[in-house]
Amino acid sequence: MKRIVLKILMCFILLVSCTEEQIIDNGDGIVKGRVVDAVTFLPIENAKISTSPSTSTIFSDKDGNFTFEKITTGNYSFQAQKDKYVSKFESAAVELNKTTQIVFEMKVSTVDNKPPDVPILTAPVDLAKNQAIKLKLTWTATDVDKDSLTYVVTVKNGTTDEITTYKDLKTRSLELSDLKYSTKYYWQVSSSDGINLPTNSLTSSFTTLSFPDPRYLYVKKVKNNNVIYAADDAGNELQLSPAEVNSYRPRKNLSINRIAYISSDGSLNQIYSMNLDGTDVKKITNFIPIAGFNMDHVNYCWSANGRQIIYPNFDKLYRIDSDGSGLVQLFSTPNGKFISECDWSQDGSQIVLKVNDVSGYNVEIYVINMNGDVLYQVLSGVTGAASGISITLDNKKIAYTRDVSGFENSNYRQLDSRIFIYTVATNTSAELNTNKESGFNDLDVKFSPNEAQVIFVNTSNDGLSAKNIQTASVTGNIIRTTLFQNASMPDWR
Repeated sequence: MKRIVLKILMCFILLVSCTEEQIIDNGDGIVKGRVVDAVTFLPIENAKISTSPSTSTIFSDKDGNFTFEKITTGNYSFQAQKDKYVSKFESAAVELNKTTQIVFEMKVSTVDNKPPDVPILTAPVDLAKNQAIKLKLTWTATDVDKDSLTYVVTVKNGTTDEITTYKDLKTRSLELSDLKYSTKYYWQVSSSDGINLPTNSLTSSFTTLSFPDPRYLYVKKVKNNNVIYAADDAGNELQLSPAEVNSYRPRKNLSINRIAYISSDGSLNQIYSMNLDGTDVKKITNFIPIAGFNMDHVNYCWSANGRQIIYPNFDKLYRIDSDGSGLVQLFSTPNGKFISECDWSQDGSQIVLKVNDVSGYNVEIYVINMNGDVLYQVLSGVTGAASGISITLDNKKIAYTRDVSGFENSNYRQLDSRIFIYTVATNTSAELNTNKESGFNDLDVKFSPNEAQVIFVNTSNDGLSAKNIQTASVTGNIIRTTLFQNASMPDWR
């Protein structure tokens, strides 16, 4: 019996000794390592490094480095510990007379760490107006754990919906230098301690200074839509309509400082108006929309006092008050031709009309009075397209463009469109010599405010190339000047 008990005891001792990890002293090796932050990779000082099986305990220096100068060979588990960090384990085999390298990447513990307080936007104050186009944003931000904070600022253009993000800011301010005139901006600050989820401020807004002198209006293609822009004499540019909406044919009225334009309303085209900075959009037409053979070539006109607008709907001409009331039919073409363009004289007594067939040809340009009586004919009996009509302040001259090639096709392509000036007193039209290059078209002509120049669109006759807005003098030396590139449908007030 004693022998059986002795055998069982010896087996138990042997089993226990087999399951316990043993380090056999076969010599020493060296272990070197470094402790760094897992996010920033900055060194962590005074991290406690221990081993299992247990040997000695050491601490990392100011550079995060540590060294076990003499450690018995074998397999070890090394542990790094530091307040506010999650403990990290690394396995390593220590070999005889060799140096083993270890790197601990420690993550900050979020157990007791609180997120930053909500940032407070301080300048400009919410809803501030007349802010400079170079502006400094400032905010305050605190963190109860005294963590180092970084910031992300998001700025949204309220007109274009374009969003700009400024990342990894270390200070509580941001200089903005690319702001646009007459634009409302929205901004928000996100504060991060690198440990918790970022904390977002409330959204604040401000509006920049009004555009200095928007003398020019025109259209550019953005995202396949027509977008309205204003510009001053220095070339400063301001986008007035959003790129997501097709808006075109801007026309400014100086008496009421409003801009009218055409925009789609479902399947119909309506006339709207807005302030000079693109705000306060109001719909003018409704039951009878503006319409014609091709909306790229359809125009309308303000009255001089800004109280009314005249516009075409196929073969009829309508007048409507600028608030959308008082709709009346002024004129209907006697031959059923479509009215494409109109210009209302400054004194309100005459209206110039350009009419054409359903394809845009068989053009006639004539002048009527407010009773609908035809006063005189400007152009008729020609082939080819015509566009752009403009009457002088004294009602003595009318500018228009005409394709002298007489070319006609289903795409309404023009080959040699030139500018003409009609003189009422002599009932004659004369081509304005603008030194136009062969293979190009001059289109959509209008008199300048002082009538010493004309403004128009110049483009290649291939029907595909970019359009540029140019000016030329009416008399004397003909100087052709390009004002705006990739632009069309100009208005100059």
